[in-house]
Amino acid sequence: MGATALTVLVVGLDMTVLNVALPTIAVDLQASSSQLQWFVDAYTLVMSAMLLPAGMLGDRYGRKRLALASLVVFGAGSLWCAYAGSAAGLIAARAVLGLGSAVLIPLAMSAAVVLFEPEERPRAVMVLGLSTMVGLPIGPIMAGVMLEHFWWGSVFLVNVPVVAFALAAVALCMPETRGERDRPIDWVGVVASGLGLLGVTYGVIEGPERGWADPLTLAPLVGGAAVLVAFLVWERRQRHAVPVFDYAVWADPTFRWGAVGATVASLTMFGLMFVTPQYFRAVLGSDALGTGLRTLPMVAGLLVSMRGSMLLLRRVRPRTLASAGFALTTVGLALGATTGVGSSLARCAVWTALVGLGFGAALFSAQNQALMTLPRQRAASGSALMQAMRQGGSVLGIAVLGAILNAAYRSRVGELSVPDGARAAVADSPQGGITMAERLGDPGLTHGVQAAFVHGMDGTLWVSAAVAVLGALAMWWRLPGDVPVTASRTPAEDAAESDHAVAATDSPTRV
Repeated sequence: MGATALTVLVVGLDMTVLNVALPTIAVDLQASSSQLQWFVDAYTLVMSAMLLPAGMLGDRYGRKRLALASLVVFGAGSLWCAYAGSAAGLIAARAVLGLGSAVLIPLAMSAAVVLFEPEERPRAVMVLGLSTMVGLPIGPIMAGVMLEHFWWGSVFLVNVPVVAFALAAVALCMPETRGERDRPIDWVGVVASGLGLLGVTYGVIEGPERGWADPLTLAPLVGGAAVLVAFLVWERRQRHAVPVFDYAVWADPTFRWGAVGATVASLTMFGLMFVTPQYFRAVLGSDALGTGLRTLPMVAGLLVSMRGSMLLLRRVRPRTLASAGFALTTVGLALGATTGVGSSLARCAVWTALVGLGFGAALFSAQNQALMTLPRQRAASGSALMQAMRQGGSVLGIAVLGAILNAAYRSRVGELSVPDGARAAVADSPQGGITMAERLGDPGLTHGVQAAFVHGMDGTLWVSAAVAVLGALAMWWRLPGDVPVTASRTPAEDAAESDHAVAATDSPTRV
């Protein structure tokens, strides 16, 4: 469990150090708002495209073996990010990190199913969730310290020693486990799922910036959707090969709606993680370390909620806890959506903490319900399906909410009195606008840029709040109310599945 937790810790660290470093990278690499989004989206794009194949391949070839390989890829990608000399180079390096994460995340989540009995799985899910969350407070603080004393690339070097420890722990401590190996691999499904998700994700990312009718948006979006439809038809008819998309897993309503709840939670949270670091820098005037410290209330809420949710699930129905989590998230986002330029730091700490509390409860209860239903043979594939949906929600959240933020910001900035030579820099990004206002020595322009950004941020938070309301309703009406300890399987089926899992392992000591 400790070795598995280390593999997801590196993902949590990387997720936060980039958010803190974005404003600094924007200045040093002269990155536009579109490139800033691509620093995040390149990672998510590759991860989304590779999650489904990675889960199936992990079940087939060995979860430990693929975990070791993906840690090596992740470490190499971190070194590339650290020494990238251009925005394009950093985007490419982030894509390599996404490839490593695509394998690490589902294999780590599958450990909760493979290594633990049903009554122990909620605690295992909590440990893995907390391992990811631990990176959230550590990452910003370490990134802030590094940015104070070194260049921006140093924040990615934080991953390297953690990867080294994780490699040693996985190699020494983790047993090798596999799923079904009797049937051949569905290579057609592997390629089709990757291409389809890649096309759709790319179209969603580019749509708000280029326009939805632009050929570079429309072609991959329509083409990717067509490939995914063909992929789903192919998978339904698959009889001989191990499927990439397992309809038997998806048919379980507990898994299906648990995965939907986790996806909606991710959609609301990742949009928030995109805008708040920029708010701390552009409006509150925080430096890199201060930006990291100001994320702590939200992270503290996440940690408290994750632990509290595990205890509450013994007495409260999962759908009740998930709905309450989304409702609390809505309250926090609505409070944040009333932020003004003069709002205090204490107010910001309150509403971000509320969002953290609500998000932790919603995500844990929904994700735990989904994982509880998975059979051991398809643990990585089922985890990958849920994580693919979550990452798709993240991409959609960043793309749509980022477009709302940019449109509202540029609309307000267009009304300001700005010298012609400075208008492009001011409209490009809030940090660029602040930098230009400081060069011009114009406090009025600084206030105008800050007001424009807060206007855009408030709009994105209102949209996120509306999505959270839909999540609360969906969980209340659709998520099954009882904890599926045996996932509706008979004792004989559980025993047979357990025997198959033991036979599939390569470790005699595990038996």
